[in-house]
Amino acid sequence: MPATPDAESFTIVVGDKHSEVPLTLNEPVPQALGLFDQFGLWGNLGVSLLGFTGAIFVLQPNGTGTPELALAAGITAIVLGTILGTLAVALTGVAGTRTGAPAMVLLRSLFGTELSYLPTLLNVLQCLGWGVFELVTIATAARTVAPALPRWSYILLAGVITGLLTLRPLGAIRILRRFATPAVAAILVYLFVELVRHRLPVFDHGTWSGYWAAMDTVVAAAISFAPMAADYTRHSRSEQTAFWGIFAGYSATQILCYVIGLITLVTVARNPSDIYGAFIAVPLGSLCFAVLAARELDQSFANVYSTAVSVQNLRPWWDRRVLALGIASLATVLALWINIADYENFLDLLGSVFIPMSAVFIVDFYVFSRGRWDPSDHARRRFAMFAPWALGFVAYQLINPGYIAWWVSMWMHLGRLVDFRAPSWMSASICSFAVAALATLAGGGATRAGRRLRIRRIPPVESIVP
Repeated sequence: MPATPDAESFTIVVGDKHSEVPLTLNEPVPQALGLFDQFGLWGNLGVSLLGFTGAIFVLQPNGTGTPELALAAGITAIVLGTILGTLAVALTGVAGTRTGAPAMVLLRSLFGTELSYLPTLLNVLQCLGWGVFELVTIATAARTVAPALPRWSYILLAGVITGLLTLRPLGAIRILRRFATPAVAAILVYLFVELVRHRLPVFDHGTWSGYWAAMDTVVAAAISFAPMAADYTRHSRSEQTAFWGIFAGYSATQILCYVIGLITLVTVARNPSDIYGAFIAVPLGSLCFAVLAARELDQSFANVYSTAVSVQNLRPWWDRRVLALGIASLATVLALWINIADYENFLDLLGSVFIPMSAVFIVDFYVFSRGRWDPSDHARRRFAMFAPWALGFVAYQLINPGYIAWWVSMWMHLGRLVDFRAPSWMSASICSFAVAALATLAGGGATRAGRRLRIRRIPPVESIVP
């Protein structure tokens, strides 16, 4: 049974336009993706049909029927939230380029090989769940444009195409860059221009109450890609390519996507279910929406492929093609069988797990380890790193426990026990990230201070030797 690579044995090689992802973790890693490849991938991932409809959580962050945010508040929440979330994703992505390791394998050095299996399993649940959600979203959008075919046929078609894309992931990324990215960019600009021709409300008309909750929604949408960023940036030609491809590509399109959804809600649609119809109603709207629905396949592709790569952290010698096809098949069956809408709140809860974990990783990688990373199968266990992660998670839940009734009730009860009630200005994402980062800094500083103290206590050689 082959072993996983040692700390220095993720062999990084120069790639070209014909290079592909190795089948197992024991083979050389081709760095074949240039800036425009990464920009194309992340620019497409920044656009989502769920992002358009998710703008309702920016407009009404306190729930249906509550006062709406002012347009100025909503737009600034979108811009700031996107920048903060995408910055964390870009920083984690650079680690993949530097080491050649995929995202979950990078966590071996943070927690230890065996301990990295816990976040890996959580990421498998998250990516598989979002993969199922995307297949349902694609089918719903496709039926809006062409209702003649039944919903299940669109799910099957989307599942098959998703599985095929995962067989040659670098090739799929190049296709996105060459064909999808220009088309999507043109459509977004066109929709934006068409929508702003309607009479917009006064920018400061509305409330700023709930501003931080609205921003948390946008941060969470961006940072949800942090646990999979290195799966793709490990194939970047340089660290600068990885960072700017993510930061510029994803930021630009997610901001535009959410702003379009927000403007649609305050002009021609009064609830998320009307947004798709509003897009189709503009001139050439059916064609534009059909392209956006087809482009959503990049979301299902990324989630299914990253699920397969995450499983390889547990079984590094398994063929990624077999894993990807099996996971695509499972996602398709689940999309046909279950009501995924009931699962959305659980997926949001899982996403909040990775915000503080990203903070712990970034601080440890850039401040303490300074890029010296050990993604081998014998990386030492570091139980202490769970402490700042847990503190950040607790901070997030005390401020914003989400929407699952029993879970919200539990955290509200805990908040009363510790006499904590989050003020309206407090952001769960920012505070969670800050708590986890500061706790990591404090823990790392204390560890190094203890080591220096022990070293100083060692008596000089001449005092030992007579």
